[in-house]
Amino acid sequence: MSVSKLTDTAEEEQGPQAKRVPWGVIVLVLLTGLALIRNGSGEFEAGPPQPAKAAAPDGGQQSGASPATGSGAPRPLSYSVPDRVRIPLIQVDAPITPVGVDADGWVAAPPPDDPNLAGWFNGAVTPGEKGTAVIDGHVDNRNGPAVFYGLGSLKKGNHIDIHREDGRTAVFEVYGVEVFQKAAFPGERVYGSKGTPELRVITCGGGYTKQTGYAGNVVVFARLVEVR
Repeated sequence: MSVSKLTDTAEEEQGPQAKRVPWGVIVLVLLTGLALIRNGSGEFEAGPPQPAKAAAPDGGQQSGASPATGSGAPRPLSYSVPDRVRIPLIQVDAPITPVGVDADGWVAAPPPDDPNLAGWFNGAVTPGEKGTAVIDGHVDNRNGPAVFYGLGSLKKGNHIDIHREDGRTAVFEVYGVEVFQKAAFPGERVYGSKGTPELRVITCGGGYTKQTGYAGNVVVFARLVEVR
């Protein structure tokens, strides 16, 4: 579905304090804004890990449905800004800064000069709320690998911990990892609400050229499984 067809499908399950943007706008700015996260050299001996098709949340199909979590799934949390992301498997332990839409209408990325910094898009829900929260970050910068360099190596069952300002940690379990070409990014599938607390973690990926940067985005799909 094209971006223009998403302009009326706004996210409904959001906390009262967050800045709200229609989902069509969110999809547009995230897709285009993340395309601007390409100021790294992209010339390491081995590039960023790329997810295998087998890691797709639905075997590579386009349904985008989250697996059922069962009756033991935690209840959605209330609004609270996230302040830290931890992914032990790929040695991520990084502060989170809120990012919004910049003066040109694109989603803002975290400052590229700090390689260990992630961004939470404050036009969507906070992690743990009902709906789909979005965390983004650079794969590299001019000095080398950045916070989400290893994101593409995550697999189903891995955990992502998001610490929030209310003192709670929302624990998300990965159920899929894919790389999408920016020119054919499935915005509704990635960002649309599944009716439960979900998380997307996004960085650049795919092929790289100096002229156009990275050709795609690595997207991690995860669902809330625990609150600590």
